[in-house]
Amino acid sequence: MTHSARRIGRTLAFVLPVVLVLSGTLAVARVPWATSPDTQALTAASSKAASAPAKSRTPQDILRDKLLVELQEKDPGIALTHLQREVEARPSLAKHCMAIARALGRAAVQHYGPTRAQSFSRPVCDTSFAYGVSQQTAGS
Repeated sequence: MTHSARRIGRTLAFVLPVVLVLSGTLAVARVPWATSPDTQALTAASSKAASAPAKSRTPQDILRDKLLVELQEKDPGIALTHLQREVEARPSLAKHCMAIARALGRAAVQHYGPTRAQSFSRPVCDTSFAYGVSQQTAGS
């Protein structure tokens, strides 16, 4: 009797976590915190990605996210000024400046509309902010 109880216990210890993970993964239809309404539904296949180690965030990703929040809470002009100061203080960010400025331009259009977003434009990173505004406006 002890042997069969131990065998059942081992089987449950192996099967139960697998069932819980699969049922939890399949129960999620959409990720509610996703930024895009076009985000694809989460599937069991994505559980492979969930088990991969998390990537460390790069300095440019951290700066971009910080500036996007600043753009929402204050205005794009302040975010652009801070972008310029950060690039001057940390020259290694210069190669990412244009991409960050374009992201700010696209976010400004979403938050302020194309006309008002364009009014914040200035020559930070070779007019990349203005290019981001025009990209977002053309894509809308």
